[in-house]
Amino acid sequence: MQRALKLIPVAAVVAAAVAGVAAHASVGSHTTAPDDATVAAAYGATAPASKIAADIRIGRQATAKYAMNLALAKKDGYRILTRMIPNMGYHFVNPNVKGFDIRKPPILVYEHHGNTWQLGAFEWVFTSKPAKPPLPGAQYGVFGAACHYDDGTFVFASAQSKCAPRSPQTGSAFNFWHPRLITLHLWLWYPNPSGLYMGTNPLAAPFNRG
Repeated sequence: MQRALKLIPVAAVVAAAVAGVAAHASVGSHTTAPDDATVAAAYGATAPASKIAADIRIGRQATAKYAMNLALAKKDGYRILTRMIPNMGYHFVNPNVKGFDIRKPPILVYEHHGNTWQLGAFEWVFTSKPAKPPLPGAQYGVFGAACHYDDGTFVFASAQSKCAPRSPQTGSAFNFWHPRLITLHLWLWYPNPSGLYMGTNPLAAPFNRG
């Protein structure tokens, strides 16, 4: 693909249709931080260790306040995008976030159990695969064109004209439609043995029931 591909500002999608970090330490721990190679390896990174570890540190420092605090993320503008997607999580989108910034991802992916919400991953979406990866060694997934509803339910549909005014599952009001998207996940807050950038995570399976 010859031309550079643009990151979709989630706000535009909605408007158009709508740290230092220790890899095994908890937030706020004073454990001595491991070196960059150890951090990168702990996250399954295969890209140059110094670069990916630096991104991990920056991203975690900036989002530590959200790690176990979904209420704060909501207060800061994140709202439900999808309910639990198996082996992935609940997605919360901030429609005001534009561009690519490791410090402020447009989508936060949470794992849920009982009254507890734990941040697992960041996500960005693109109209097509970027010509230049925004993160070293980035790997991508695909999310089909879909109608989204206010309560996080969604239905795959090839055009907005095919979206029902209310969710077929719950009756919730229509929110927005988007075309087929290229996705980039970054598992910074929950280990993923399949890889740092994989869309699904086998360790998220215990949370599949929400």
